Formats: sequence, C-alpha cells, structure tokens
Amino acid sequence: MPYHASALRPSWPALPAALRAAIADRLGAPVVTARVAGAGFTRGFAAVLDTADGGRAFVKAASAVEQPRLVDSYAREAAILDRLPAGLPAPRPRWTLYEVGWFVLCTDAVDGHTPRLPWAPAELDATLAGYAEVAAALADPPAGLTALGLPHLADLARSDILWWEEVAADREPPPALPEPVRGRLPELAALESRLPRYAAGATGLTHGDLRVDNVLIDADGRAWFCDWTWVCHGPAWFDLAGLLLTAYAGGLDADRLFTAHPVTAGAPPDALDATLAALAGYFLTGAAAAPGTASPHLPAHQRWSGEQALDWLAHRQGWR
Repeated sequence: MPYHASALRPSWPALPAALRAAIADRLGAPVVTARVAGAGFTRGFAAVLDTADGGRAFVKAASAVEQPRLVDSYAREAAILDRLPAGLPAPRPRWTLYEVGWFVLCTDAVDGHTPRLPWAPAELDATLAGYAEVAAALADPPAGLTALGLPHLADLARSDILWWEEVAADREPPPALPEPVRGRLPELAALESRLPRYAAGATGLTHGDLRVDNVLIDADGRAWFCDWTWVCHGPAWFDLAGLLLTAYAGGLDADRLFTAHPVTAGAPPDALDATLAALAGYFLTGAAAAPGTASPHLPAHQRWSGEQALDWLAHRQGWR
C-alpha cells in the first residue's frame, strides 16, 4: 500500500480564487509554491504552502457544500490541536477561517516524510518512543481538552467498530475469509465483544487513528503525529495495535513490540486479541462500503489492514 501517495486532492490553483486570496492574506504574503500532501484518504485540500516572504505553513481546506463532514472533521481537529498539552510532537495550530463556503485550518508545517514500508528500524523506534510520549501526556488530559465532549472508544466500538456479531447473525454480508479462519465467526465475535468493556476502564485519551500515514519523521529522526480529528477516551494500547499492523506485515515481532511498549502496562492479557478481532471485522466489512468521497485507495487500505489483523490474530490463536 503506497501510504505516501494514497490521497487524491485538489491542487492549489483548483481552489476558488477568493479562497486563495484569503489564505494568502492570513499568511501575510503571496503563496509561491504548494506541495500537496500525498498521504491520507480524504479528498480535502492539504498542502505545505511557501510564501514570498520565506514563510511556510500547512493548510487544510474543504467545501462546506461538497464536503460537510470533512469540514466538521477539520473544525474538530482545530479545537483539539488548540487544547493539546504543550510540547507534544504534534503540529501547532495557527488559525482557522471560513471564506466563500470553505473552512480552512492552518498549522505549522512539519518538515518530514511519511515512513516507508517495510519499517526502517530507526523510524519505527522513533515512532514508538514518540507515541509513548503522547500517551503519557494524554493519560491525564487537560480539562480544556476533555471539555470538548470527546467520544468514548467503548461507545464507538459498539456503534461502529464491532461487526463480527452482525456477520454471524446474517445482518451483514460476510467478507471473504481465508481457509484457516472460516468457521471461526463465534470466536471472532466473542473476542471483539470484550473491547468495549476493556476500553470503558480507560481514564486517558488516545489519538484514535494512529496509522503510518499519520506519522512524519523529521530531519532529526523524531516522529511527529498528525490528523488529530479522532481523539477519544480510550486505552492507548488500542492505537498501538493498529499501528503495529504494518510491523507485523513486515515480518517484525509485533507481539514483542506490543508487550514491550509502556502503554500496555496493566492491559488485559487478551487486549491485543480483542483489538485485532475488532479491527479485522471493521476493516474487512468497511472495504466493501467505502464512501465515494474518499480516496480510491481507501478500500485497498481497509482490505489489507483487515487481512493483516486477521492473520496476526490467527497466528496468535493457533488457527493456522
């Protein structure tokens, strides 16, 4: 999966002229170059903008008419970024604006690259260390952040993530399953059903969408974390499991990486199995229903992620 080139976004010249003028005005100088972000799965505008006075910023923009959900996402991310604990490896927000029916979010630009797969050891180590820093800061989140009314992973799991029970009850078409896990629907449903209970016991916040394409590695080798729209109340080990799907696919000892990470201290012994079961069902069923407003690469990402989660789980459970 080419995570560094998964997005399908409009170019800077494709934006309305009045919007471009308003953005340049807020930046304080004309825009001379625009490097559109290749990572991600939305069709929203996202680019690093360089200005004539030597300035640089990262700008996201979406049309309220054509992309209302994306506008809501960008606005939510702006509110979250503004309230994150100081010093986290996350883009610093600058400003937002609403112009000619478009919402715009501007942050500092992070001079970095999306990690290439398979993981380079130094980049994976930096990402895991950076995530430990993020998780520690969000274990006791600031009141201003929790005051946003962020969702709870336990509720999200019940409403949107858990699908194997639906498949087992013929309320959802079954995805294509490899031979070793055919006939394992009862076990898959039982494993994923534990996730809401485990998540409900968490007292901190988690990123909610920790994928390789939401990581940037800067020139010093430090990992930065982007796309903070889906922050929720939940255990940090849930995001860690999702991130490590790419490590498992690359032949690394993902079990060891998971258990050795500080966010798994105190996690239930089968937390990883419950999470892998839930992610497998979520991704494999979602691949068949990806919205037309998303990147055409989204179904492939979902299928691949679901297959990796299922294969990792099957290996752990002795199903193959």
